[in-house]
Amino acid sequence: MSQPIVVVTGMPFEARIARGDGVHVVCAQNRTLAEELEAAIARQGARGLVSFGTAGGLIPGVKAGQWVIAHKVLDMPARGREYVASIAWADALHRAMPRALRADMAGVTAPVVSAQDKAALFRESGAAAADMESHIVARVAQAHGLPFVVARVVIDPAERSLPPAALAGMRSDGSTDMPGVLRSLAGNPFQLPALLRVGQDAARAKKAMTQGRQIVALRLGDGFGAAAAGI
Repeated sequence: MSQPIVVVTGMPFEARIARGDGVHVVCAQNRTLAEELEAAIARQGARGLVSFGTAGGLIPGVKAGQWVIAHKVLDMPARGREYVASIAWADALHRAMPRALRADMAGVTAPVVSAQDKAALFRESGAAAADMESHIVARVAQAHGLPFVVARVVIDPAERSLPPAALAGMRSDGSTDMPGVLRSLAGNPFQLPALLRVGQDAARAKKAMTQGRQIVALRLGDGFGAAAAGI
């Protein structure tokens, strides 16, 4: 039996979109991700790793639903240490999704919430977007000599600050806490328009992920995966 491609997500809805034939999905928050990813590789091996899901936008003007295919991952907790993604995999995805941005991804340990913090991270890193899993995927891939690629969709644009209700609705495992959202709204109903915009952005991101997932699967299939694993 051939080894699977291991797809890493941080949120349950991302994992539901990612699942399919020929892949093994590891869905975990960044504090436990390395351990769970190492365990998955130990159990069944891996032909390569894919960081798949959503990311926060850092470049002004980039809208929700925009795909970003990383050239490099900047490990911000490790003072910006850089990991170069598989050129073969990233090029194949970009040919299939020519409107995707080929740019760097910043790996962070916590959500980048405010527009001011997003701007500061962009000035520091030059990255197009940020997420909390890609730097861990890159670390593990390097440790095992595996190819990796990052294919992420912007879910919140750089110009937007997330309202408190959006954060109150995020459980530690990445699932949604609706009572937390409602409590936050009850305390500050004026954040409702911003929260509705977050919902609209999330819907665009989910639609883009669902459409792009099949492209990712086709471009990282058995033949391509075997070829790229040797680079």
